[in-house]
Amino acid sequence: MSESLFQEFDPVSSKAWKQKIQVDLKGADYNDTLIWQSLEGIHVKPFYHSNESNGSFAPIPGHPKDWAIGQAIFIDDAAVANKLALDAIDRGAESICFQASKSFKFEEVFKDFDFQGVPIHFQLGFLDKEFLSSLMAQLSEKNAEVYYHLDILGNLARSGNWFQNIEQDLASLGFLLEHYPEQCILGIDTSLYQNAGANIVQQLGYGLAHLNEYLNHYYHNAQKDQKVKIALKVAMGPNYFFEIAKIRTFRTLIQCLGQEYGLSIECHIMATPSKRNKTLYDYNVNMLRSTTECMSAVLGGANTLCNLPYDAIYHKSNEFGERISRNQLLILKAESYFDLVGNVADGSYYIESITDQLGEKALELFKEIEKGGGILSSLKAGILQKKIKESAQKELKLFEDGKLVLVGTNKYENPNDRMQHDLELYPFIKTNPRKTIIEPILERRIPESLEKQKLEHEKNPT
Repeated sequence: MSESLFQEFDPVSSKAWKQKIQVDLKGADYNDTLIWQSLEGIHVKPFYHSNESNGSFAPIPGHPKDWAIGQAIFIDDAAVANKLALDAIDRGAESICFQASKSFKFEEVFKDFDFQGVPIHFQLGFLDKEFLSSLMAQLSEKNAEVYYHLDILGNLARSGNWFQNIEQDLASLGFLLEHYPEQCILGIDTSLYQNAGANIVQQLGYGLAHLNEYLNHYYHNAQKDQKVKIALKVAMGPNYFFEIAKIRTFRTLIQCLGQEYGLSIECHIMATPSKRNKTLYDYNVNMLRSTTECMSAVLGGANTLCNLPYDAIYHKSNEFGERISRNQLLILKAESYFDLVGNVADGSYYIESITDQLGEKALELFKEIEKGGGILSSLKAGILQKKIKESAQKELKLFEDGKLVLVGTNKYENPNDRMQHDLELYPFIKTNPRKTIIEPILERRIPESLEKQKLEHEKNPT
């Protein structure tokens, strides 16, 4: 068909749409009935129209043409980790995210590994300059595509302490950046903020301030247009369109910050579903939650998706849970064709509007943090921790009032659901008393208190 069907219809203005809505409301107030406010303070309208936009939208910088299916593997026994990695690749994984709390033997972990065909991510719970130098040298020889996600500020925020101390951590990271400039070493982990209860504006503002701390320390005298590679980790929440806009906003803000330093920033975004809304009871619903969250990540422009198994909060890593989580992504890519269009959100009046508003609010928050001395000063003063707790409490109040629904937990519960004998992992927040230099930011799921009550009732049903 050479002509668009829409040419046969007269255009309808936003004013005409609103008048029709007012008639159908039969006297009810338009603003009170149809406009709602998000946790970020953004008012969402019932429809968006070209009349209300400037008609042109800037393309999102760095939006990928494709995305990779990631598989997380913890390195405890090197030979076992190698076997799991090769098996995951054989079953459809396109990227491997290795997690480790201590050094490991390169030859055992990467035996028979396809270095040219499978990108590698590392999330390490330690900072060992000698080990990392050796690892980078060996992987460079293999011409592997690697993302190291080294984030000393993220470790401070999560644990309350540096790996060693501020001087040694900064020096170790600086050494690696200087000696391996072509590698993607820097990491910004904003998943901590999301899983602790920060709203989207806070995630964006804190993530930008997080990156700025590194750029200011390591690249303030950089050459013009020097390329800097970073890996950004994000956790995807349930607000579908807002989460699409979140990733788009991150890319735009990071490019703007890079321009202020005269840098060309290449940002690789790894997305994973949030833990915050995952439930212990009626746990199969977690598959639906993580699927829509992964869809948001794809449409927003994530480079790598690493799904969360539906039983991750209470089961140890197991073959069935990992396979199901990987197959969710395989279905999105191979059967739902989520790999055919890379910029599907471009030009959507709603998403473009949300993207702009999130960006404006996040920039305001970023400037406020910088006026206070930067994110490190805010962490030391406990300001970020306080703000995230306040945001988390608002979300929890909505859950307790039944306005935020988690199916199977605070609505449509199965009275016969029992979980006390299925727990392989402690599913609630753990606090180990220890000396810290700052208050750590703690991840906490929304339904924890209610789930504790249900477990207690299982044990004492009277």
